[in-house]
Amino acid sequence: MTVATLSGPQKLLFTVTLGMVVTGAFVAWRFQSDIEQARARVAFGGTVISTPCGLIEYQEAGTGTPLLAVHGSGGGFDQGMAFAAPLARQGIRVIAMSRFGYLRTPMPVDASAEAQAEAHVCLLDALGIESAAVLGGSAGAPSALSMTIRHPGRVRALILVAPLAYKPPTSTDSVPPMASWVEKTMMAVIGSDFLFWSVMQLSRGVMIDTILATPHALLTSASVAERARIDAMLDNILPVSARVAGLRSDGAVGKKLAQSRLDQVRAPTLIIAARDDGYGTYVSAEYTALGIAGARFLGFDTGGHTWVGHDDEVMEAIAALIIPAKLAPAP
Repeated sequence: MTVATLSGPQKLLFTVTLGMVVTGAFVAWRFQSDIEQARARVAFGGTVISTPCGLIEYQEAGTGTPLLAVHGSGGGFDQGMAFAAPLARQGIRVIAMSRFGYLRTPMPVDASAEAQAEAHVCLLDALGIESAAVLGGSAGAPSALSMTIRHPGRVRALILVAPLAYKPPTSTDSVPPMASWVEKTMMAVIGSDFLFWSVMQLSRGVMIDTILATPHALLTSASVAERARIDAMLDNILPVSARVAGLRSDGAVGKKLAQSRLDQVRAPTLIIAARDDGYGTYVSAEYTALGIAGARFLGFDTGGHTWVGHDDEVMEAIAALIIPAKLAPAP
């Protein structure tokens, strides 16, 4: 039997089936191509160093005042470097590391913020760095803050950007809490490279709204550079399979946040957040800033979790805090 001898309905069925096969083959090829590029991207650039706290992956750029860049959820050394690379051109030595469970830094039995803070110190020791400015973004904030409290002599300045941080139960949320079904769906998506990639192809705006917790409508009026920054931030979460252990750990840490001894922070501090951050970090960021003597709070009404439209201002504020610190001794 040939196609020519098929009846009309049979020809339609054949055409639909063939189309599905061709489409499936193209999707499989495109996914395989993209995921191989993502794996290659994180396979090079990072260095794994042995420390008393275990193996830690990191990358360096620039010279000058050391800055330890502690990435947020979905990150790794690559996310930290993508954020802090502009600072490396301003007399700052950026050390971007992969936290527990991200890329080539193993997940230990104790993955608490306190244990991660000790690992930060171990990394500085291994690199021969006595003190550094510490930047904690999003889920990197708990360990950055813990390090500052536990090892005040090692932290020259503290920067928290869209921080995952404690706030009193009586505080009013800046945005409605994430629905449990949305959180469960997100966790399912981040458990699979293919699922994550597929949703990015089909509903990129939804991924920006949820995974990046940033109203995607902000990008319509954003600069070309800002749109490229946000696109790269989302794309570079792949391969998510190499980050999923850290992502799940971050979720567990976030549900157990306790009040920190903010009055014991002695380092110059800058805290940054946007009111429309979908993860609701604005209120906790403001609370943290109020509890640290002399802290500066840089708050925006819009920008989401990725501070869209404010990147230049954020970079300027961070540089202004860190660069004078190289002239002062560690506290």
